[in-house]
Amino acid sequence: MQTKNSLHDTIASLVDALAKKLIAKRWCMATAESCTGGGIAAALTDLAGSSAWFDAGYVTYSNAAKQKMLGVNSAHFSLGGPGAVSEAVVREMSAGAVARSEANVAVAVSGVAGPGGGSAEKPVGTVWIGWCVEGETSAQCFLFEGGRARIRQETVAAALQGLLKRL
Repeated sequence: MQTKNSLHDTIASLVDALAKKLIAKRWCMATAESCTGGGIAAALTDLAGSSAWFDAGYVTYSNAAKQKMLGVNSAHFSLGGPGAVSEAVVREMSAGAVARSEANVAVAVSGVAGPGGGSAEKPVGTVWIGWCVEGETSAQCFLFEGGRARIRQETVAAALQGLLKRL
């Protein structure tokens, strides 16, 4: 586990690398965030000149916002559906962010940052991250440890690492 400062430095390095790749491809990106509350977009815009490759950030904390702003299927939130913290939801969030912006790629996150809200099936620290690159979506589940701030920071880093890998 990285210290807070080293994690901050890692995120800054990831943003720098991501900016270079997006600029080289002449692409823009978008974010669709739930548990990070805009933390990914904030990390991206910490880099001066990010308007050249960052188009939009959607903070969709409620299920209704995920449906209205990103087009996530309401059936995911009904009884028996996978719920907000699921592969299906982050895939639809990432695709929705691309469809509703000028972006070519997007990253989406939904998770249980704690300290409450966890369950046996989805304990605190469970985070699904989804990516949409050239119309193809993919997703991965993570289980991060630590308090709320730590889980959110680890999510930001993993989301950026995953996007870099997919570019």
